[in-house]
Amino acid sequence: MSTRDEETLLIVEADPTIRRSLANYLKTDYRVLGAKTGAEAWATLAKEKVDLILFDDGVADVKGVEFFREARVRYPDVVRILLTESREYSAVMNIIKEAAVYQVIPTPCPPWHLRLLIDRALESRELSRRHRMLSRDLKLSDGAFHNHKAHLTKLIRESYEFDKLVFASDAMLEVCNLARKAATTDLPVLIEGETGTGKELLARAVHGFSERKAFPFLAQNCGALPDELLQSELFGHKRGAFTGAVSDRLGLFVAADGGTVFLDEVSEVSPSFQVSLLRFLQEGEVKPLGSEKTRHTSVRIIAASNRPIKELVAAGAFRKDLYYRLRGFELTIPPLRNRVEDIAVLAEHFTRKYAEFSNRRIAGITVQMMRQLQAYPFPGNVRELETEIRRMVSLASQGEFLSTEHLSDDLAKVVPQDLRQKEMNLIHSSGTLKQKVERLEAQVVTQTLLRFRWNQSKVAKELGLSRVGLANKIRRYKLATTSAGDPPHAQPGRS
Repeated sequence: MSTRDEETLLIVEADPTIRRSLANYLKTDYRVLGAKTGAEAWATLAKEKVDLILFDDGVADVKGVEFFREARVRYPDVVRILLTESREYSAVMNIIKEAAVYQVIPTPCPPWHLRLLIDRALESRELSRRHRMLSRDLKLSDGAFHNHKAHLTKLIRESYEFDKLVFASDAMLEVCNLARKAATTDLPVLIEGETGTGKELLARAVHGFSERKAFPFLAQNCGALPDELLQSELFGHKRGAFTGAVSDRLGLFVAADGGTVFLDEVSEVSPSFQVSLLRFLQEGEVKPLGSEKTRHTSVRIIAASNRPIKELVAAGAFRKDLYYRLRGFELTIPPLRNRVEDIAVLAEHFTRKYAEFSNRRIAGITVQMMRQLQAYPFPGNVRELETEIRRMVSLASQGEFLSTEHLSDDLAKVVPQDLRQKEMNLIHSSGTLKQKVERLEAQVVTQTLLRFRWNQSKVAKELGLSRVGLANKIRRYKLATTSAGDPPHAQPGRS
């Protein structure tokens, strides 16, 4: 049995002169074996690892198609090339189909042509092998995919989805990659970011990818409660501990034992409560209000703040030692206005989500509306975008595109950068004041027509014109509907 690493060719050729000639030509790069009959070829295949068979159809004991039909079953990984005198297309195609032959070559064939074909055949075989290995290695735990394309599509999608967080920007990819690493540890996590960026979703994702995922994830907004109630919510209380405590309360730290507690707006807690929280992080001890007993719990803390805690520490408004305890991993979610590339994928995601939720069919999002969304700063971040899309889906008709007609007033007023630049160009262009005013008026009419998708009744009402007056301006400025979402060219009229 051979142990050589180079690729091995088996030449099945009845004429010894041709066989030796081919072997001498190919042996510089390949290990070459020879056989003068089909029986001799089978014997060689039984004891040698062969990568490619070159079979001349002139051997006496077996036809090439019959030999390869059996070889296809016994040695499926071996590349099969058949040399034949036949030049009929139908005969060649039958051979390829019946025996799964890589290539059928009419003879005579120049050696250099044959060499090139062998090189390409073995390269193709290696690529197929690597493809199979990659497909197997990338297979996810929830089962194989029907084909490699679908498999890779899901892998790419999951690379840009972290639990319920959907994104396309490198900034969010970096945050989520760090969050995945944080999930594999038991360290506290501090998440900072503006309101509406998705801090709780990120916290839930960290919990969901951690070893604590089988235990509870409980959340508490620390900014909404006074100290006594917050102490009760987190640490629990005994009956009668304070006015209104009519029964015992377990507290989130005990209820989530083994799991995760998410403390939102942790920056808003008082200095006295910061001391209680620090002690819990250090000792893991829980002492309910009104009780003398303490108990230990194993809870991971994920805290969030919409203000940079490092700045609060510098200002003396937050304990430095508590800050260092909370930031085992520190994750900062950038605002949506700083990752504009996420707006399109989020808008499409929310459109699908709420269309399915309301059992509606939405055809998609127009180019012009997407430009409007990407030009808006979204002070409420992802939460504001989600609310906007949900509203538009409810307004759209069955099978309709979401367009600028469905935008809320704040977003409808936004002028995309490319249109804003065109307006500036109009103002600074050459011409008299009257000509500049006409150009600007044509631009305003155009934008409004696009925003209302050429619904002239709505446009006339928006601009304070009669329908006849609007029709005159459309005719005067030679405006025409456009399907691409860009403003049509307008020619200022003469008075």
